[in-house]
Amino acid sequence: MSGHSKWANIKHKKGKTDALKAKITTKISREITVAARMGGGDPVGNMRLKLALQKARENNIPKDNIQRAIAKGVGATDMDSYEEITYEGYGPGGAALTVECLTDNRNRTAADVRHAFSKNGGNMGETGCVAWMFQRKGVFVIDAEGHDEEELTLLALEAGAEDLKTEEDSFVIYTAPEDYDAVESALAEANIETEVSKITMVPDSNVSLEGEAAEKMQRLLDALDELDDVQDVYHNAELPEEEE
Repeated sequence: MSGHSKWANIKHKKGKTDALKAKITTKISREITVAARMGGGDPVGNMRLKLALQKARENNIPKDNIQRAIAKGVGATDMDSYEEITYEGYGPGGAALTVECLTDNRNRTAADVRHAFSKNGGNMGETGCVAWMFQRKGVFVIDAEGHDEEELTLLALEAGAEDLKTEEDSFVIYTAPEDYDAVESALAEANIETEVSKITMVPDSNVSLEGEAAEKMQRLLDALDELDDVQDVYHNAELPEEEE
């Protein structure tokens, strides 16, 4: 579930989801239900639902689960008690984290998140302590093989993208959230496949961690991922490949 800042890390982390399949299914289903409750059951015009459905597909959530979650959001009233809360803090080595939660018990969630931070070498901070280090962006990651950087840059910018960067063996397109749909459509029309496509929190700069600090950071990320109320975790740590 985590919106980790390194795209290779995102792809690698997907391999871990089998062991947490039931928990991830519950989290994504809850997000779909809340999105449908807030904006209706049609992903057209409901960006939050669209992204939740995309996340469901990436994690191979069965269609029956998805349909039940949408129906529950459109017809039920018991989701009114859920609220969104974002916690912020610092991890080992000074890495910044933002933790997005969906909860029906604010006190429980705060205690659980604080415990995860303190047990794994981090400190939960005040609201706003690290938010300024991140920007919400649309991100598309495309395998560089078989694509011309200049042509892809032109296509992306004409569709409304902000920038295209080369990162290792991939091209990464960044957009403002409101331009995500237009860029996604342009890539689809050009038959360009994406390895990652999502709206996420992108850090302005990264902190490189190694050794014990990297190990503690990974344990902190895993501990947060395991909490039922945590929907997404964003951070600015660069971890060695074996820690990802």
